[in-house]
Amino acid sequence: QVTAKTAFLFILPQYNVSVPTADGELVQYHYGLKDLVTILFYIFIAIILHAVVQEYALDKINRRLHLSKVKHSKFNESGQLVAFHLTSVIWCLYVLVTEGYISNPRSLWENYPHVYLPYQVKFFYLCQLAYWLHALPELYFQKVRKEEIPRQLRCIALYLLHIAGAYLLNLTRLGLILLLLQYLAEFFFHMARLVYFTDENNEKLFNVWAVVFVVTRLFTLTLYILVIGFGLPRVESQALDPERGNFFSFLFNNILFRMSVLLLVCLFQASVMWRFIHFQLRRWREYWNEQSSRKRAAAAGTKQQTKLLKRDSGYHENGVVKAENGTSPRTKKLKSP
Repeated sequence: QVTAKTAFLFILPQYNVSVPTADGELVQYHYGLKDLVTILFYIFIAIILHAVVQEYALDKINRRLHLSKVKHSKFNESGQLVAFHLTSVIWCLYVLVTEGYISNPRSLWENYPHVYLPYQVKFFYLCQLAYWLHALPELYFQKVRKEEIPRQLRCIALYLLHIAGAYLLNLTRLGLILLLLQYLAEFFFHMARLVYFTDENNEKLFNVWAVVFVVTRLFTLTLYILVIGFGLPRVESQALDPERGNFFSFLFNNILFRMSVLLLVCLFQASVMWRFIHFQLRRWREYWNEQSSRKRAAAAGTKQQTKLLKRDSGYHENGVVKAENGTSPRTKKLKSP
């Protein structure tokens, strides 16, 4: 029995509370220090699943493709992220639909702070934190190149910051929708990279990713404006109350603070869009340069082939017209007897 209690501490979310409702009592959860133990357990689970995907899927594909070391590393990275993003998108969408957050957008800010969480919401956040924390030791296990480590560390740090911030500041409902939008765009990007590594002439999925990326950025910006600009300022409890989990809703009652936050959000989204546009312009420029070089090479090859054909057929040689057998087409004069 003692072992079972210890195992439950690692496997199941802690801090369950019975919340009275109109239909009776509902078991919900809040966060605490014991969550670190649960996250640690699922870090090891994530490492095992990472190794399974690498061993039984990605390594077998890599043996067939015979990729270079650089492409091999990027292929492994995208392969792992495709599996993770696809699972997270399906899981996140299921949670949003079953909890009614999509059908009722007002639930994103109504009754804030959302201190008590349903089981599946808390478990989703714990698994997300475990996955991105497991990515740190994977940098060593996967023998990632030194020049790639800073980029991946920034990516991991940003995901951990946003997920942990939404979890600790009781903005889990907003965080779920933002994660869904982000993971959806990332799934198409890494899927396009996998297809490109298998066939470098196939870039159609990059165009699909470009459309999805722009749409998700617009939805993200609209959601920020809706929740921060109109939702949180209407919360009834506007007083600072850390014990109840109300950390900053009173700040949004100040129009200057609210507009400053929205301005920062807009500037951040604008910088993301600028990098995206710059990337697309560079990709299109490289594509058209490659196409023009291919056309020039094809035209030069055609001209060279035409010259060789003319030379072989004996039409011209050194400015003198020749017959096809290499002799002069003019009739020879017969010598007088």
